[in-house]
Amino acid sequence: MTQLLDPALINGVAAKTIDTRKLLERIAAEFAPAVFANSLGAEDMVLTDIIVREGIGIEIFSLDTGRLAPETYDLMGRLTRHYGLKLKLYYPRHRLAENFTREHGINGFYDSVESRKACCHARKVEPLQRALAGKKAWITGLRAEQAATRTGLAVQEFDAANGLEKFNPLADWSEKEVWAYVHANAVPYNKLHDEGYPSIGCAPCTRAVAPGEHVRSGRWWWEDPTSKECGLHVKRA
Repeated sequence: MTQLLDPALINGVAAKTIDTRKLLERIAAEFAPAVFANSLGAEDMVLTDIIVREGIGIEIFSLDTGRLAPETYDLMGRLTRHYGLKLKLYYPRHRLAENFTREHGINGFYDSVESRKACCHARKVEPLQRALAGKKAWITGLRAEQAATRTGLAVQEFDAANGLEKFNPLADWSEKEVWAYVHANAVPYNKLHDEGYPSIGCAPCTRAVAPGEHVRSGRWWWEDPTSKECGLHVKRA
């Protein structure tokens, strides 16, 4: 909480919050219908707070992979109590999940990058495709400094894989700025963040990180950092 006493940090977050709100309002006006894919991480809670508090006309949804941590489901409940927000949830198609487990086993994603990406496709990518169908734009909480795969992340880009505009309003936000916003505005967040989980995904694929480790090192920790994407944010060549 000491960082909240830093005037430069406070002023920087205030300025970026205004810019983010204006961008979200422009997206709602120019790219309707637009949706926000809320992965329930700290960054996504910042965007949720701005969208709901400012009454911006952007639908918020989440992907329930069926393998999320209990703390993540708890946060979904707290969102309803705090904001009156009931997330629109998308689930894996039974056939795709069953096919994966029959071919690879329940935890086959540990065996290879290919099998892990197959699991991510069934549980995340295909549901996302349904969530984005008929939309003109989607919004994420990605930040450029989160991973080697996100270096040079643009605030706005065309998502060729899904055929619509993609916005990353927090692309240039730092981790300190995200948490300064969360604490200053009493934003609900996943309690796993307090247990050393800076990045949270499916429970079997997420672990706590040690002090000094990169924020994404706890995601798919058995893989090379350059492959650490689930397929939701991979650009089509």
